[in-house]
Amino acid sequence: MSELSINTTQNVIIKFTAASVGERMGAYALDLVIKISYLVTVFYIFYWLKIDQIFGGDQWTMISFMMILSLPYVFYSLVLETLFEGQTLGKKICKIKVVKIDGYQASFGDYLIRWLLRLVDFISSSGLVGLVAMIISEKTQRLGDMASGTAVITLKNKITINSTILEEISDAYVPVYPLVIKLSDNDIRIIKETYQATLVKKTVDFEIMGKLKDKIEKVTGITQQAGTTNEEFVKTILKDYNFYTQNM
Repeated sequence: MSELSINTTQNVIIKFTAASVGERMGAYALDLVIKISYLVTVFYIFYWLKIDQIFGGDQWTMISFMMILSLPYVFYSLVLETLFEGQTLGKKICKIKVVKIDGYQASFGDYLIRWLLRLVDFISSSGLVGLVAMIISEKTQRLGDMASGTAVITLKNKITINSTILEEISDAYVPVYPLVIKLSDNDIRIIKETYQATLVKKTVDFEIMGKLKDKIEKVTGITQQAGTTNEEFVKTILKDYNFYTQNM
């Protein structure tokens, strides 16, 4: 596996491990199974409910309706990578993630470019172009990655960064927010002290946690994952930072 070096805003070199071709193809296969399962389920329900009879056999109406139902299949990768900061369900399972090579958060435009070039990488060539590009690329990039300035990294291996701040994590811990590396040691110290101060109280100080969460998002460009509380978000930030700073 090749290494990706990212220069952070603190001028610290972070070394990521690029996802292997096997990991990327595995994630692609899982996503494809999920998308095909969706289509099979939808069209089975379509015929089971005899939707065609509801439209009175109007062929164009049925085609339009089926095209609408196909939109989740078509935009699956674009929507999920945008919502989950570079991950689809397949990528989550394989523990890989899309990141910008310059260390910044990938934007919707970056994900859009990657999605559009899937037409060349996979669809028009049955995956041959994308596969060859990843094999010969130093960073295991397909054409969509090269055009958008992104790469796919593995979250299974540890990387290093100078730090003296520790947070207890298990060996099997998998980070959630790689962009935590944009924070400085002093930022983390303040976050940790503020977080620990709230733990002294019997109940969580929701106002302080909310402000802390907002500040972290503003500085790093990270978006809190849906379904998590502000307290869980801050705790994950501390653990992720330690993940990227241990074993120097």
